[in-house]
Amino acid sequence: MGGADGAIAIRDAEPADVPLLLKLFGELADYEHLRDELRATPEQLQSALFGEHPLAETLIAEHAGEPAGYALFFPTFSSFLAREGSWLEDLFVRPAHRGAGVGRALLAAVAARVHERGGARLGWAALDWNELALGFYARLGASTTREWITHRLQGEELAALAREGAMHVRQRDS
Repeated sequence: MGGADGAIAIRDAEPADVPLLLKLFGELADYEHLRDELRATPEQLQSALFGEHPLAETLIAEHAGEPAGYALFFPTFSSFLAREGSWLEDLFVRPAHRGAGVGRALLAAVAARVHERGGARLGWAALDWNELALGFYARLGASTTREWITHRLQGEELAALAREGAMHVRQRDS
């Protein structure tokens, strides 16, 4: 776990984290006023993340000794670049841990994964009313496509965040 001293640790989600992830999904759904759209079951999530053909990856942030948030992402492909990228489906930090660098550490860890794999971009979308998130992404150097409110880190911005992310990632024991 992340240290009680306020340190942030990022780790890969494990099958035993399915109940925690579903709880965090619910907290995100409540924050986004989308609770009625949350339909994921433990069995579906287990299969999607840890089954024979995983569809996505999840990182869990721990801060001050407790689960503080998560990032869920999956591969994409750019036909124009002929290179892999990733789509960040969810980036969520529990309210008690916001402002402590947890969101940045999670996003940096995702950027590090994309960069390590030779990926060219990291994209995501944010709700147009979520000024806190929109400001956070702008400070990272992410570009905004107004029609979709999609954000992307690529090139030096992706590499810079990836370097930062490497400091926070804790590898799973082999």
